[in-house]
Amino acid sequence: MEFMKKQMHVNCMEKGITDQFFVDDDYNVPDAKRDISKIVMSKGTAKVEEMKPLENYIRVTGNVYFQILYVTEEGETKLTSLEGKCPFEEMVYVENGAEDGTYTVRNLRTEFTVSMIHSRKLSIKAMVELEIGKEISEDTSLTTDIESEDTLYKKKKEHQLLQLHAGKRDTYRIKEEVILPGTKENIGTILWTDISNRKLDTKLEDDALCLSGELSVFCLYESPEGKADWIEQAVSYEGRVNCSGVEPSMYHYITADLDEVNVDMRTDEDGEMRSIGIEGTLNLKIAVYEEQTVEVLEDVYSLRHECNLKKEKVRNEELILQNHSKCKLSEQLSLPELKEDILQICHNSGEVQVQKMERAEQGIQIEGILHLQFLYVKESDEVPFDTWQGMIPFSYLIECDEMNEDTVYDINYGLEQLSVSMLGSGEVEVKAVLAFHSFIRRQLWQNVITDMEALPFDMEKIGKEPGITGYIVKEGDELWDLAKQYRTTTERIQATNGLNNGEIKEGDKILIFKENMSIL
Repeated sequence: MEFMKKQMHVNCMEKGITDQFFVDDDYNVPDAKRDISKIVMSKGTAKVEEMKPLENYIRVTGNVYFQILYVTEEGETKLTSLEGKCPFEEMVYVENGAEDGTYTVRNLRTEFTVSMIHSRKLSIKAMVELEIGKEISEDTSLTTDIESEDTLYKKKKEHQLLQLHAGKRDTYRIKEEVILPGTKENIGTILWTDISNRKLDTKLEDDALCLSGELSVFCLYESPEGKADWIEQAVSYEGRVNCSGVEPSMYHYITADLDEVNVDMRTDEDGEMRSIGIEGTLNLKIAVYEEQTVEVLEDVYSLRHECNLKKEKVRNEELILQNHSKCKLSEQLSLPELKEDILQICHNSGEVQVQKMERAEQGIQIEGILHLQFLYVKESDEVPFDTWQGMIPFSYLIECDEMNEDTVYDINYGLEQLSVSMLGSGEVEVKAVLAFHSFIRRQLWQNVITDMEALPFDMEKIGKEPGITGYIVKEGDELWDLAKQYRTTTERIQATNGLNNGEIKEGDKILIFKENMSIL
């Protein structure tokens, strides 16, 4: 007796652990920097440098990297900036132990604030929210057939199963350049930059993952004559990452984080400082899946002996939905405090915070907040720039009709478009597009045949069973199951009852003749 097997590889994530912690530190202004009179704008991002499992904990270490735009106190009022970092260490409790498995971390949000203690010292505070996930890789074996000298009657079922074809981490280096329009001043000193990755689109080609997207670039600078100016521009990029063996027909899910961004001044063809070089690294986590048709052996019986089956419960996955969807937001905000002050909005930025994500009857319900900040020019000659911060709540449903307790999903989200326009009388209009990339699957738990033992029939028990049975078909009945139950074959039931197509339906009346076991 020989068992025919199909090997499957499944990769899934256990439910993530969300951890919040606070970074509270004092920061001394470097000697090379001028005294601080007023903070105009700030931003900070937590970056995890190392994760180390320690019994029931995972030690997470890293830094909060920050950038601060401020007005100097010494002599002539001027804008300048500084960059710095504050280290952190966090112990994250893992309920079932942290020694086994591969852990991943995702920075959900960094809420950063800075305040002056005095002109040479700052108070740095950050609330960091991380999600720690555990990757589980399982190799499962599905029995597809049994070869035997005896005649076996087999029940098989066809499934469309996801097989992990490739899982990898990789990087893609972005190198782009922005040339200043003729109306802009030459660059003397770069004061502030804000670079974000938007409109990322990916597709599979033979042996490669193709990327295309947009860098949203903002640069506030000072001309050689001391005049403040800025440029904001969308810069497109595209490229390829090698993925051996992948094909366009496969499915994929990726996460991409823009890191190691560097912005520098460059000379143009005329030797003037009118070019901005932008370099950055996309850190990619790539999972490529192949959908395979597998006919799984579910049950077996024989008319010569009892088939004692041994089974094992294994997990596989079926694809429900791979989807890219967008949530559009439009809101008018009344800001009376800025009515007499604001002249022009020169830059806006936003961050998506998902507060709740759960299965619903018609899909996946998402509740969250768009955190919004814009830099504007005001009438004051001493401090011509200031910022406003606020938030806009949103609710969005990723539609999917096949939701149940076995549904699992990975959803990557981000800000794709954002604009803030002045309407007058202290009102602004905010328009945003939030992008959601969904990969929704169904966990399929299967009782797989792993072994079979042939045992002799209990002839006394069989002798007491009726030779002919009149049967009324019930909902859910299948011909194969009835044949096994009454010790006959599907062909015999079909021939006796004239079932040419082999189909039965609820309420049908059929005769079932038991095979003569003594002859067999």
